[in-house]
Amino acid sequence: MAHIDNHPAGSFCWIELATSDQAAAKAFYGQLFGWGVQDSPMGPDAYYSMFKLDGRDVAAGCALCEEHKAKGVPPHWSVYIATPDADHAVKRTTELGGTVLAPAFDVFDMGRMAVLKDPTGAVFSIWQPRRHKGLGITNVEGALCWADLSTPDPDRAKAFYGDLFGWKLVVGEHDPSGYLHIVNNGEMIGGIPPTAHRNPNIPPHWLIYFQVADCNASATTAKQLGATYRLPPMFMERVGTFAVLADPQGATFAMFQPMARE
Repeated sequence: MAHIDNHPAGSFCWIELATSDQAAAKAFYGQLFGWGVQDSPMGPDAYYSMFKLDGRDVAAGCALCEEHKAKGVPPHWSVYIATPDADHAVKRTTELGGTVLAPAFDVFDMGRMAVLKDPTGAVFSIWQPRRHKGLGITNVEGALCWADLSTPDPDRAKAFYGDLFGWKLVVGEHDPSGYLHIVNNGEMIGGIPPTAHRNPNIPPHWLIYFQVADCNASATTAKQLGATYRLPPMFMERVGTFAVLADPQGATFAMFQPMARE
C-alpha cells in the first residue's frame, strides 16, 4: 500500500505530533524523512502543520496545548484509529473498561474524533472521517508503516481492542516470544510486544514506526539532527532492522527497515 484514499474501520488512519517547538520539529522531520509542510492557522499565534510526502498527507503537528503543558505532558506522537461511528466507539470504550479523556466532537467538517484511554493506560484517538479521510500515504519510505502497543497487560488489551475494533491478535509463526500481531480487515497493522523486556517505569503507550530504506543510516542522520536513541538500530531475523528514537524535543518514534523480499 502506498497512496490511500479511504481507511478501513479499525486501521491506523492518522498520526499527530504535539511538540514544544513546532518550527524545530518541522525542520527535523523535514530533513529526516523529506516531508514538506503546509501550515494552517488555528487561532492567535497557533497553527496546524500538515506534513506532506509525494503530495499527500503523511502526518501532522501542532504545539502542545497549555492544559497539557500545565499537567507536565511531554512532546509525543498520537495515533488515531478509524471508526464509522465515534459516539458509539466512545460508549463502547466505557463499557469495556476504558476511559474517555475527550468526548466525541466535530473537527469543523473534517470529521469527528475523541481521545480515549484503554483499560491498561495507553492513550489513543478515534477518527470518524467526513471531508478528511486521514493519511493519504502509508507503507512507503518516510510514512507510517506499523504501530506497537507497549502495555503491562497484553491479555486485557487484546480483549479491549478486539471488542472495540474487531481486531484479531495472533502470535506470529515461528515466533516463540509471544509477540501479538494486530490483524485488521485481514491486514497486519501493528502489534503488542511481550512484557518480558518492557521497562515498567515507562507508562503504557502507542509507538509509531516510519518505514526507511536504511535504518542504520536514517538513525545516524536523526542523531546528527539532535535526536537521541531509546534503542539503537537492531536487526531481527526474518523481520528487519528497527530503532527507537526521541526527536530533539523528546517525542518518541521508531523507524523500520523491512527485510528485502527474496
